[in-house]
Formats: sequence, structure tokens, C-alpha cells
Amino acid sequence: MVFEILMVCYLLVALAIIGLVLIQQGKGAGMGASFGSGASGTLFGSSGSGNFLTRSTAVLATLFFVLSLLLGRISANTDVQTDDWNNLEVPAVEQPVSEAPVEEKTSSDVPN
Repeated sequence: MVFEILMVCYLLVALAIIGLVLIQQGKGAGMGASFGSGASGTLFGSSGSGNFLTRSTAVLATLFFVLSLLLGRISANTDVQTDDWNNLEVPAVEQPVSEAPVEEKTSSDVPN
């Protein structure tokens, strides 16, 4: 139950990181705004969205790594179900083999 909840949170955090990285602008995007080709007044204020997006990406990345470690720890401690074929401690039971009469081939049965 806990593993499934952590797995859902893990996937949601991964999708949020992908979304935040795609929203962020590159380092050279500020140059265009300073020459008048972009709008400097954005939704996050005149300083831009860099600080908010950078911090939220760092928080989500930390949460992603913590969840990765937790999921790895939980999955490493699970018991693996063994197969009867892999159990080498119990000797195999030998089945009696019925011997069928073997017909001998003669030289007339072999095609040339």
C-alpha cells in the first residue's frame, strides 16, 4: 500500500519537474527583453520568473531523489517468490522409464 502511494507521488513529482523545466527560459532570453523585443513585465513580476521557477525546481528535484531512495529501499527488502524449479535443496523424484522395443533398421530400409 505504501509502495503504491510513493510510486504515484514519484510519478507526479517527475511530471512536475518536466513541466517546470519546459516552462523555464534559457540564459539568453534576458538579452532579448533588454533590447525591447520581449515583455519585461511578466506574471511573476518585473524581476522575472527565474527565481521562483529555480527554487521550485530545486525543491522538486530534492523530493524526487528522496522518493527514489525510499522506493529503492522498500523494493530491495521485499522477498522474492521462489520457483519450484529453482529449489535445489529437495532432490528430484525419478520417474520410471518404460522401455519400448527398438526396431533395428536393415539395409533395405535405408534409401539410396
